[in-house]
Amino acid sequence: MAKPSGSRLVVYAALAGNLAIAIAKFIAAGLSGSSAMVSEGVHSLVDTINELLLLYGLHRAERKPDATHPFGHGRELYFWSFIVALLVFAAGAIVSGYQGVQHILHPEPATNHLVSYIVLGVSMVFEGTSWWIALREFRATKGHMGYFEAFRRSKDPTTFTVLLEDSAALLGLGFAMVGLLAAQLLDMPVLDGVASLCIAAVLAATAFLLARETKGLLVGEAAHPHVAERILAVASADPDVRRANGLSTMQMGPNQVVAMLSAEFEDDRTTPQIEECITRIEQVVKREYPELTALFIKPQTPEVYRARRAAMLAGPVAEG
Repeated sequence: MAKPSGSRLVVYAALAGNLAIAIAKFIAAGLSGSSAMVSEGVHSLVDTINELLLLYGLHRAERKPDATHPFGHGRELYFWSFIVALLVFAAGAIVSGYQGVQHILHPEPATNHLVSYIVLGVSMVFEGTSWWIALREFRATKGHMGYFEAFRRSKDPTTFTVLLEDSAALLGLGFAMVGLLAAQLLDMPVLDGVASLCIAAVLAATAFLLARETKGLLVGEAAHPHVAERILAVASADPDVRRANGLSTMQMGPNQVVAMLSAEFEDDRTTPQIEECITRIEQVVKREYPELTALFIKPQTPEVYRARRAAMLAGPVAEG
């Protein structure tokens, strides 16, 4: 199933910007000897690798269902997004923290400050552009929800991952600029190392947020509530359905949802009529929500549904 072009645009923009910035930062770090510039170079390199992993995850998630993955491969994107979160921490926060500690213990004044300032300024322009593209895409998909709520409820990790990475990058650039400037003006090279520690803290916080959200998606989350509400409404409105008892959904990927509906049919309906009813419900719902990969409908009385639902929430339930 094809991904929305907006998600790919966000990742491609971030990839191009971070690759150019990483090269420039490492050159500036080599010329100036700044610990903060080294940390920023590592930061941008990690972000570049992350974008490549997200693109790989998008590609793998688009594969069609097969015998071993009957509901598709959508969760592979969640897996690679979780790997991205780990990389931000392991290759970003830890390396930046190490650089900061080393520079604090063995402070050396940076040189060629003008080169560093130019690179940091250009980096802010590139990162700001990538951040704006990601923010614009995030705004387009969040609807009426607040930013934090939209982040928590998002089922597509690509956009919010890039948005968080770019936000962390802009904060890191700010710390690097302030640390380098303060070290130069106050003749205290140790402040360059302090800036690296600040960058490490930003990356660690970003990694924690990304890991927490992608873990939830990887383990399994329900689809947006409005999907379940609409399926229940369609089923309840069908003349062959006496009562729609309840619904469970599972987000299998950004554009892949599986739903299980419990419904009580009218007693005088024949098997062919029930089959036609199920087909009608599926057709109506899938027209509105093409991401619905499968809809399973189980005939049940409300009493049986409530009893089994209570047993499931209480603990393991026996088959039958």
